[in-house]
Amino acid sequence: MQRLSLLSFIIYLLFLAGLLTRDGDVLALSLIFVVYVSFSLITAPQMPKLKFERKVSASRVSPDTPVIVETSIVNNGSTLEEVRIDEDLPSNLEVCDGSPSQLFFLPGGKTTTWSYTIKGQRGAYNLNSINAITNDPFGLIPQPISFPIKGHFFVVPPVLRVKNVVIRPRRTKVYSGIVPARTGGTGIDFLAVREYQEGDPTRWINWRASARHRSKFFSNEFEQERVADVGIVLDGRVRTNLFAGNHSLFEYSVLAAATLADTFLEQGNRVSLLLYGKSLQWTFPGYGKTQRERILRRLAQAQPGSSQVFEDLENIPTRLFPSHSQVVLISPLLVEDIEVLMKLRARDYHIIIISPDPITFEVSLLPKLAEIKLAERIVRIERELMLKRLQRVGIQVVNWDISKPFDQIAQSHLGRRLSWIPTMEVNP
Repeated sequence: MQRLSLLSFIIYLLFLAGLLTRDGDVLALSLIFVVYVSFSLITAPQMPKLKFERKVSASRVSPDTPVIVETSIVNNGSTLEEVRIDEDLPSNLEVCDGSPSQLFFLPGGKTTTWSYTIKGQRGAYNLNSINAITNDPFGLIPQPISFPIKGHFFVVPPVLRVKNVVIRPRRTKVYSGIVPARTGGTGIDFLAVREYQEGDPTRWINWRASARHRSKFFSNEFEQERVADVGIVLDGRVRTNLFAGNHSLFEYSVLAAATLADTFLEQGNRVSLLLYGKSLQWTFPGYGKTQRERILRRLAQAQPGSSQVFEDLENIPTRLFPSHSQVVLISPLLVEDIEVLMKLRARDYHIIIISPDPITFEVSLLPKLAEIKLAERIVRIERELMLKRLQRVGIQVVNWDISKPFDQIAQSHLGRRLSWIPTMEVNP
């Protein structure tokens, strides 16, 4: 419309100048512009009758996986000389093939289709609207229209394969699994010797113990293996995850959460997820592939945040986790978190802490100076003392050097059964 306004102003000036000077050539010159504008007004398209459809090739993908977006436009009205299409895309998506912007000549009753390829990092992406601009042949009278065509897809975090994660919660579910239940029954690991009962398989008979008694037989008793409740708590606090220059440890924590959730679900356990940061985002406990998809989509949307209410771990809603269940906390940890975790352990929760090492991460971002090396030694000693204090109260801690793949760390530290059962140390 700016061009039309400018031409109208020029026509007015020429016509006024022709009248004032009584010069026919100037008036004739203004008539040329009048004809030009009149033709544009006559040929300008009426309100276009357009219909859009959008198809996304996948609803969920891994990071940097190409996603093809196919869009079609149907013209149910008169012929449009010029149609410009611009699709709204989130700023953090990268177009790797084709273009979301197109320019068409679109006859009435015709359909045109185009596609482009995009990719992005972890996140939930919404493709909201399509902006169309129709124009006359001279481009004087554009008509912008916005069409709210929805489309979305998730870029879920990568899931590493960990063969087994050993947990020993004090309470298990009734279904068979691989978690030792600390009760006698069918199983693999030897638990105790008891008097023979009718129905016991003969292969369970302990002949050495039975030989000591003339009228009694004794059977071996094995430890039952069942599934358990596992609650994963992902620390999304800004103060624990973000460092100078907007460098973040949060992506490593999300990777660990996705990997552990997948492993626990593969073992048949009931798994829930709590994102603790700007707010509480709770994924209800569940089993199987459906729960895996729920958790991955929740992790795809997870972002670190800050809140005065959740500045520390004191407000973790423990009622969300069944008593005596397994809790896995993924956090770089702060010194003031120790007391909260000790209280949680005192309530008979079996706790595993996966702690991405913030010292190694931050040192890798700093210049190699003698002062920095000295500071690193001091804070590393403080961190080791903090982790040892947690271990003394029966909390299993994995200090994850993020320069090493998480699946290797998890397999070496969590893949073998502990030779001891964690117990709570009572300090006077």
